[in-house]
Amino acid sequence: MLQMKQVSKVYEGKVPVRALSDINLEVERGDFVSIMGPSGSGKTTLLNTISTIDEPTTGEVLIDGNNPHQLNQNELAKFRRRQLGFVFQDFNLLHTLTVEENIVLPLTLDNKPVKEMKEKAKKLAETLGIQEILPKRIYEISGGQTQRAAVARAMIHEPKLVLADEPTGNLDSKASKDVMEMLTLMNEQQNTTLLLVTHEPQAAMYSDRVIFIRDGKLYSEIHRGDNQKVYFQKIIDTLALMGGDDYDIQTIRPQ
Repeated sequence: MLQMKQVSKVYEGKVPVRALSDINLEVERGDFVSIMGPSGSGKTTLLNTISTIDEPTTGEVLIDGNNPHQLNQNELAKFRRRQLGFVFQDFNLLHTLTVEENIVLPLTLDNKPVKEMKEKAKKLAETLGIQEILPKRIYEISGGQTQRAAVARAMIHEPKLVLADEPTGNLDSKASKDVMEMLTLMNEQQNTTLLLVTHEPQAAMYSDRVIFIRDGKLYSEIHRGDNQKVYFQKIIDTLALMGGDDYDIQTIRPQ
């Protein structure tokens, strides 16, 4: 599904900054993978390179065997809109639109029939438990409901790959748990491939495996297995070994 082959990223300037170094990564279809590491480790650059926001300096990124970085601007816009789904920390929803209008936006841009858009939005909203807020504006709903709406927008066009960048960063613990359960549901029911960047062990433990990155290089990798508490503790221990500030290494035990 996703392959990164010897990917490096250098930001040019008076002092060039190497954000990624020789990254090799494979993610199979239907995988749920978390990316973790200290601040400045290259997590977001890694996600941006996959999403085509950033272009690798060397190496290549393949999604379903194709390199999106070789597409022209129009083809690339279509690729992002149809093949990728995005969930952000700050939601990135439009406050002037209703929840329903925000959810169907990717379909609107593809000129899908209104009836089809409404049916898809209703079905997704029921799955995510937000059908009652479809007519409301974004400023009228809670943070947790807003992020659920963002998840629905990311899933409405049935993307091959969903990229989530700190999706629980602005939420309280209950809303965070709800959103992670929603992402897990999408992964299990629709076999959607999920790539999650997070600094929160509580969020990462929902994934099948965690890939740790440090100083732009792959550091280590752990898999969930059968025991979630053991998995959670391994995440905590690995983060502690990597170093970082208190924001990066959280010691709260799973509920």
